Amino acid sequence: MRKRIIPAKPEHGAIPEGDWLDLENLAEVEITSEDPKHPIEDALLPGRTAGWRAAQPGEQTIRLVFQEPQRISRIWLHFEEPHAQRTQQFVLRWSPDKGQSFREIVRQQWNFSPEGSHEQTENIELSLTDVTTLELTIIPDISGGPTPASLTQLRLGVGPR
Repeated sequence: MRKRIIPAKPEHGAIPEGDWLDLENLAEVEITSEDPKHPIEDALLPGRTAGWRAAQPGEQTIRLVFQEPQRISRIWLHFEEPHAQRTQQFVLRWSPDKGQSFREIVRQQWNFSPEGSHEQTENIELSLTDVTTLELTIIPDISGGPTPASLTQLRLGVGPR
């Protein structure tokens, strides 16, 4: 009989194992705003879990501009909202030409509720080559409420060449 040990389902928000891009050394980050207590590094770098938060409400953009074109096989996003009831929308796009043109990967809405769903995790498997720019746009509350945008974690996986 053959057997193998399989990992238990990870907790919500637990970063899955994988080969993740070293964003600190491969990309420059552009953001529309940032709460100094919750910098973007807290969402992008390993070992940090506090996440990023915008300085004010409204639509926000996080853009990763790579020094060299990248191959991306997986995008892992995690959002948390334990306090406010709201409907968030995010759009993830990529560019092969340093942001001159973009191609949409996913557009999604999620309803957060303190009594119910207060976490959203997306694990997107794809096959992108020559990615020069990755852009995440977040509308934290489509009804225009006062909640600032936030992102708990973002990881980009690399696949075999």
